[in-house]
Amino acid sequence: MEIKRKLYKKMLDWKNQCNGSKALFIEGARRVGKSTISKAFGENEYRSYIFIDFNKANKKVKEAFDDLNNLDIFFQTLSIEYGKRLYNRESLIIFDEIQKFPKAREAIKYLIEDGRYDYIETGSLISIKENVVDITIPSEERKIKMYPVDFEEYMEYMGEEILLEYINDCYNKQKPLDQAFHKRAMHLFKEYLLVGGMPQALVAFKENSRDFSYADIEKRDILNLYRDDIKKAAKRYNSKISAIFEYIPSYLSTHEKRVVLNEIEKNATFDKYDEPLFWLEDSMIANLCYKCNDPSVGLALNRNDSYVKCYMGDTGLLVSLAFSENYLADQKLYKAIMNDKLSINEGMLYENVISQMISSCDKKLYFYARYSNEKKRNDIEIDFLISNDNKVNYKVSPIEVKSSKNYTTTSLDKFKEIFNKKIGNMIIVHPKGYSIEGNIIKIPPYMLMCAIK
Repeated sequence: MEIKRKLYKKMLDWKNQCNGSKALFIEGARRVGKSTISKAFGENEYRSYIFIDFNKANKKVKEAFDDLNNLDIFFQTLSIEYGKRLYNRESLIIFDEIQKFPKAREAIKYLIEDGRYDYIETGSLISIKENVVDITIPSEERKIKMYPVDFEEYMEYMGEEILLEYINDCYNKQKPLDQAFHKRAMHLFKEYLLVGGMPQALVAFKENSRDFSYADIEKRDILNLYRDDIKKAAKRYNSKISAIFEYIPSYLSTHEKRVVLNEIEKNATFDKYDEPLFWLEDSMIANLCYKCNDPSVGLALNRNDSYVKCYMGDTGLLVSLAFSENYLADQKLYKAIMNDKLSINEGMLYENVISQMISSCDKKLYFYARYSNEKKRNDIEIDFLISNDNKVNYKVSPIEVKSSKNYTTTSLDKFKEIFNKKIGNMIIVHPKGYSIEGNIIKIPPYMLMCAIK
């Protein structure tokens, strides 16, 4: 059984709406499944398709892009090289890993003007920005982002479609799941927490009788691939990127979870590390979460760039990165974590997976904190903020993440006192079932996607 991705619907919308007037550019981290879904789309939705992987494309194919004055010859070359016949308005040409050959991206303008075929570009932003200095960026593109497999996609892949439907039904009816089904859903969510959403890791996990060790091996291969990519980054800051990347588990294991640059370099400032942080975000290896100083008047307008949290783009990768020294590729160790017999910072993992869920809905990450001079610490900490993006009736929803069943709502109560007029739904994500107390909606983590999508 293949992993069904929600992105496929967006790709269909592009095909039907644009009808050849724009190429589709799929951005995403390495190993997130861009090539796989592009091939499947070409196979299912077109009479024929050509897949050009610019990691492997031969000299003849690359030279074809040198002269686009005669597109008949250009298409003939591709057809012969790949052994695929092209049909007017019935064929797709895929430019895979397009950051490796920027000239192909520049050609999109002329290929779209020609109008004979549809085009999909895939790439990780790791080197896209660095490789487009000397080319004209085409305006004939529709960009969509591809994220790791989310929990709903994970449920479907694991054959839990009926339980997933039940979860959505319960959310819509504002009631908790039956206790036995809640326990089952939480077990599946914890599985997802440890395995993550990288397709190779998921496939290895499922095809090997849900053995975590097989998933862990795949995750560590991906982490090493990311490390290699970081080494190839702009020489002026690749060491800084590497330092932040390796420190992510350390930052997230602290109470405030924010990036503290002094741990990397004495007297370091954000103006020296802004590019490395942006690089990690652009590559979609990490998701940055910025402090919002005044949520009542807009999140982006009051962003504090020097107060930031750095979450991993995939929580499964975070698990393997956090235990890199203790090598977790052991089924017994993973099982111990599943059964709460091995100490692990679940708060870090829960908060990271929530950041992942919010990001996968194409929402920017923000949080709120207020420092108390009297207490010498933050007296209000709201993990995440999301807005309704309504300019007329603007509302902001605070989200608090609780990995324990016992907690207080002190921060939420104080937040409400300050920003009451601009608050929409107040959400607590916790391991217990669905409930509503006053104006606070309490939901288990497996139900959050229902609330924010």
